[in-house]
Parts: sequence; structure tokens; C-alpha cells
Amino acid sequence: MDLPKAVQLAIVFSGIFLWIGMLTGVWKYWQIRRSELSRAHYYVDIAHRSSLLYAAASLILAVLSYFTVLNENITLWCVFANILFFSFSILIYIIHGYLQDTTNQFKRPHKLGRFSLPSWMMTLMMVGLILTELVATAILVIGTIFFIFGCIKMDDCSSIF
Repeated sequence: MDLPKAVQLAIVFSGIFLWIGMLTGVWKYWQIRRSELSRAHYYVDIAHRSSLLYAAASLILAVLSYFTVLNENITLWCVFANILFFSFSILIYIIHGYLQDTTNQFKRPHKLGRFSLPSWMMTLMMVGLILTELVATAILVIGTIFFIFGCIKMDDCSSIF
């Protein structure tokens, strides 16, 4: 079976995110066992949960990429954009969990270890994440809708509207 590159990428990263979720789960358990309150650091918990959720989200991206009428390059870029931001988010959560520097990355001043990040940087990152994930996913969903309604190419879809 010859799967499109976007599908392959999404499936591989689904497995990577699942594995990271399992590793951060061990880390979370270790912190719970050592804590007097039986709790892990806030961002260790978030890293664990988000990794598992992004694993499932990546599988959904794989399915959307498989059932699309879109050009393979467009599909690949949409999957890549989502995975890039998923990965970046998990990495930031792991860093905050390791450094235990905050329990709210949006609280001012924005801390990353002993450094403070400017508010504009956090705003730019969040706007970039929101726009990229929403637009890239919308493109994949639209391409899949076109497929479901029987469009082989985008030109065949004019009757839908």
C-alpha cells in the first residue's frame, strides 16, 4: 500500500506523541509518588495529557489527509504545520515541567526558566498557533468534504455550491 507522505507523517507523529505521552506519564507518576500532596507539577500533567491528545489528533489528520481531493503538497503542508505546532506546544510544556518555573505560562511576566519573555512574543506565538492550526485543519476538512461528496478534482466540485 502506497500511502501519501502527509498520511505517513501524521501516522508516524501520532506514534511519537503517544510514546511521549507514555514517557511523560511515567514522569508524572514518579512526581506523584515523591510528592507529599501526591501531585505532579502542573506542566508535567499538561505535557502528559496534551501528548496523548495530540496523538489522537494526528491520527485524525492522517485520515483527513487520506480522504482528500487536495494536491499532495498542500495536504503535506497542512499536516506539517499542525504537527510543528503540536510538537512545539508539547516541548514548551515539558520545559516548564522540568524547570518548574510557572503554573501558568500566560501569567505576566512570561517566564521561561530564569528568563522573562516579552508579551508580544507570547501573543505572536499564540496567534500563529491559532491561525495555523485552524486554517490548516479547515483546508484538510474541506478537501475531505469534497471527496465525500464525490468530487475527484476541485473542478468537479462546482455543483456542491
